[in-house]
Amino acid sequence: MIIDCHTHIWSDVSQLGPAADRPGRVRRGMEGDNGKWPGASAEAHLRSSEPVSRAFVFGFKSRHVGADIPNDLIRDYVRQQPEKMIGVAGIDPTNLDEALEDLEKAAGTYGMKGITVSPSAQDFHPADSRAMQVFSEAHKRKFPVFIHQGIRFAAASKMEFARPTHLDEVARELPQLKIVVAHMGFPWIDECIVMLGKHENVYADISGLIHRPWHAYNALLSAYQYGVMDKLLFGSDFPFTHAAKAIESIYRLNQLVTGTNLPTIPRQYLAGIVERDALELLGLESNGLSHAEPSNGNAILSDDA
Repeated sequence: MIIDCHTHIWSDVSQLGPAADRPGRVRRGMEGDNGKWPGASAEAHLRSSEPVSRAFVFGFKSRHVGADIPNDLIRDYVRQQPEKMIGVAGIDPTNLDEALEDLEKAAGTYGMKGITVSPSAQDFHPADSRAMQVFSEAHKRKFPVFIHQGIRFAAASKMEFARPTHLDEVARELPQLKIVVAHMGFPWIDECIVMLGKHENVYADISGLIHRPWHAYNALLSAYQYGVMDKLLFGSDFPFTHAAKAIESIYRLNQLVTGTNLPTIPRQYLAGIVERDALELLGLESNGLSHAEPSNGNAILSDDA
């Protein structure tokens, strides 16, 4: 069983906002990097998701950077693959009335199972009163909240709102709310690791790190040494990395230090990230979700990976 906790689709790159038209905004080193944002069609997403049992698919909305990956798009795709895909609604807390309406629709007629916000790309402090109302409503519906870093989404993003320590107040006020910090809080990975150790219901996905092996090695080694590997979730970050390559990269991480005196991360802990039952951890099995079997996941999990 493999749960991909962080993927995107869009029908047109313009849905990412004006920043998508600027050259050089793609994160260097990602698959197919040519200085342009990659395509993220539903068809390509489905192919990429072949090795996984379930995949979370994110919408996104930001008045601040002019982006809108419609929840309607996510809903329509998930309805075509209901046993495989899990819809996550993009919510912008800075327009509270609209945010609560979107959340109500996502939970009701759209059948989504979580929300995603980006404090940096949406211009709000995580403990902003508007955001706290949104988080409280999400908790009532047993929705996990995925915190997208978004610091390189656009030049207008507010890095000061992306620091994982800002989530400390949220986790204290809503201790039962399931929170997932994207990209292990990069570049504030140590802050994220401390949050994972401090709060029972704060998790992190490793999306966006695996294509940078040295960053990933150091981040996962720190998590292992701090004792929070059980709080890490697999995420491919499609379309920037495909699921099969992300899984393979995790298992090969220790090759970076072969022949050196640097410590390795025990393989069973790397396997734990790939095979972790995120649905159970995030309380979604009791919220009507089940697992689906991957079509060719066993080949990816071989010892030769």
